[in-house]
Amino acid sequence: MSSHIRATATKQRKTDYQLRCLATGQSVQDRALAGEGMTLTCPEAPQPSFLRTEYAKRRLDVGAPAEGLYRFADWLPVQRRLAGSSAPVTFKSAGLAEALDMNELYITFSGYWPERDARMYTGTFKECEAYSVAARVSASYPDTLVVASAGNTARAFMRVCSENRIPLVIAIPEENLDALWSVGPVDPCVKVLAAGGNADYSDAIRLAGLVAGMEGFVAEGGAKNVARRDGMATTVLSAVTEIGRVPDAYFQAVGSGTGAIAAWEANLRFIEDGRFGSHKMRLVLSQNSPFLLLHDSWQRGSRELVDIDESVAKQQIHDIRAKVLSNRTPPYSVHGGLFDALSDSDGTILAVDNAAADHALHLFRRTEGIDVAPAASVAVASLIDARRRGEVGRDDVVMLNITGGGYARVFADFDLVHAQAHAVIDKRHFSESKIRRVLDHLFQS
Repeated sequence: MSSHIRATATKQRKTDYQLRCLATGQSVQDRALAGEGMTLTCPEAPQPSFLRTEYAKRRLDVGAPAEGLYRFADWLPVQRRLAGSSAPVTFKSAGLAEALDMNELYITFSGYWPERDARMYTGTFKECEAYSVAARVSASYPDTLVVASAGNTARAFMRVCSENRIPLVIAIPEENLDALWSVGPVDPCVKVLAAGGNADYSDAIRLAGLVAGMEGFVAEGGAKNVARRDGMATTVLSAVTEIGRVPDAYFQAVGSGTGAIAAWEANLRFIEDGRFGSHKMRLVLSQNSPFLLLHDSWQRGSRELVDIDESVAKQQIHDIRAKVLSNRTPPYSVHGGLFDALSDSDGTILAVDNAAADHALHLFRRTEGIDVAPAASVAVASLIDARRRGEVGRDDVVMLNITGGGYARVFADFDLVHAQAHAVIDKRHFSESKIRRVLDHLFQS
């Protein structure tokens, strides 16, 4: 096994951009440009609405692979470049394509696969978010970033902030703490708060919100943060620039759907770029049955999410293989959110059960030679199903977004460090006074 070597800093470069409110059409100044945090919403919006980044460079120039994620800096809202990033890698499939009788299947892989120069040491495309979000704020910004996660996002932000010594508070369900492993030591600037009492991701979001509302802390913002969405969009930037055109279809498993929104937004930017086609790729998304909140909402044809009893949702989340696909408060209805992305792309959401996901996982490993994360296996299973039913043609240009993989390689190549919670707070006892006392203790010790 190898020990982790701390990455070295890269050169600094700001990206020229502005924000636009999708509800009002107004240009909104990003406070991050003035070193004052991150603008997440438009105060003039009459209903919940996303902001969207508009870049000064309408044509994307891709940098060298050595620049990591920042090879796509033209379309990332960053004030600086952080150490240690890796970009998604896209390649034309041979093994899986043969198994599915497809001629134009392209796999975009985010994870650890050194033979393909994929070096996301957390094994997940959430690193794309973390390296973008953390680089959106200046090095001199005094407040501590707060992130809620079911596991993968926490692990990615833990790595990025630890290696670059950026103060961070992670809120995560206690039962998901086993997802917090690292290939190197975790810097003391990272603090972990676990939501206890049979808490799930929604409870972690609530805990994070309480922390972020206190002086000295700032919410990362989730899907509202343009840096998170544009960081995730680098999967599509990788695919389109490798293929030479926008794909016909895009496959990804979703929990919140933020990655799919990001893919749609990237598609719109490429249309404006003008060199990669003028069409919109169809978003073919998937969820792990029986937790099908987004699937069921979309099938109903309504902008509003279906109602789901909390106890039923928790049991469904317990039963699914891909735990990270379990967001109970996804950005579905918001202006510019998942409903709009699916509607504009003629998209759909498929249901995949555990058995189908397990089969897909083994097929991918056998045909492509690397393991994939449970969520990615759900996406593979949805492609298998769509191909079997004839919804994807033999010559369709398809992007399969493998959002995590190479865990077995990471575990074999590195001596892992498992992070522990600095404090566990029962979800039944969330209060500002209790959380304030915990934070005072953590940041004074």
